Amino acid sequence: MFVDEAKILVKAGNGGNGCVAFRREKFVPRGGPSGGDGGHGGSIYLEANPNNNTLLRYRYNREFKADRGRHGEGSNCTGHSGSDMILQVPVGTLVFDGEHGETIADLATPGQRVLVAKGGRGGRGNQNFAKPWHQAPREHEDGHAGEERHLRLELRLLADVGLVGFPNAGKSTLISVISAARPKIANYPFTTLEPNLGVVNADGGGGSEGREIGRTYVVADLPGLIEGAHEGAGLGIRFLRHVERTRLLVHLIDTSDASEADPIHAFEVISGELRAFSESLAEKPMMVAATKLDATTDRTRLEALREFCGERGLEFHAISAATGEGVRDLVRSIADALDKIPKAAPEPATEMPRASNENAAEPSAARLENL
Repeated sequence: MFVDEAKILVKAGNGGNGCVAFRREKFVPRGGPSGGDGGHGGSIYLEANPNNNTLLRYRYNREFKADRGRHGEGSNCTGHSGSDMILQVPVGTLVFDGEHGETIADLATPGQRVLVAKGGRGGRGNQNFAKPWHQAPREHEDGHAGEERHLRLELRLLADVGLVGFPNAGKSTLISVISAARPKIANYPFTTLEPNLGVVNADGGGGSEGREIGRTYVVADLPGLIEGAHEGAGLGIRFLRHVERTRLLVHLIDTSDASEADPIHAFEVISGELRAFSESLAEKPMMVAATKLDATTDRTRLEALREFCGERGLEFHAISAATGEGVRDLVRSIADALDKIPKAAPEPATEMPRASNENAAEPSAARLENL
């Protein structure tokens, strides 16, 4: 099951209380205060794990609490600090504050970790309050509370190329031909209900059979869009978030005899849905591919679409995923286009920004929390 959004509650551990105690031993008539400090509470981190591809584990388990610090004890014994909790999320997860909506982190690099809830600092025991003029203090501090936050997790797949178009335009068939991905393919609308990713080898055969190692890129196949998708028609446009990180869009348009839709109108509809979702998405570099060339006997609409793309300055390809005609040229053209589009600079993988809590504790030894 593919889940790309979840809401969770994280609660860092509270700090332990300081202790009030006095040293009482034989031959030590004036031992003085010996109350130890409380331990720090455990913090909670989110870490990008490349082996995860869904937020399903956070759909039903929504509350996560780190260990609290133990209370201080006599004989100047400091309480044990609580263990930190590390929650694994897929690479490409955006973390938002659930109450205010601001972005906390973008975990776009494998191994990147971010502190989302800081553990509370342990309270001081009465040994810390001893002064020459106050040698038997009975004061102590209670431990500070750990941070508690509501978070919203949103997964955005990391892909170089996004395939968009009407349902049954041939997106799933194409990605199955040019990569090792095996999405569901059937002759009815909305066969694809969740995004699929495939790795394409542009210079070594173009699919799972390619042996030569050359230029590679990741392609994302999205569920089909229809007119009015931004208003909730069909599957809507929420899946478009998965192509926001792409550098290139490939618009697949069915020009076969069986298709009743006008190709130019189909292009304008999809362009409108992209713009309704995001202006930046609509302005991404785009390539147009007319599909199902093997089932196109009347090339009138195909040539009209080719002329239309020429007027718009869009690179145009006519392909047949069933027979392979034009597919190799398309795969290499995509690689050539990606070579000209710079990649976004990734964030540091070890960045761990601190949450705003001046009373919180330093993190203790990390413990991997497998959910």
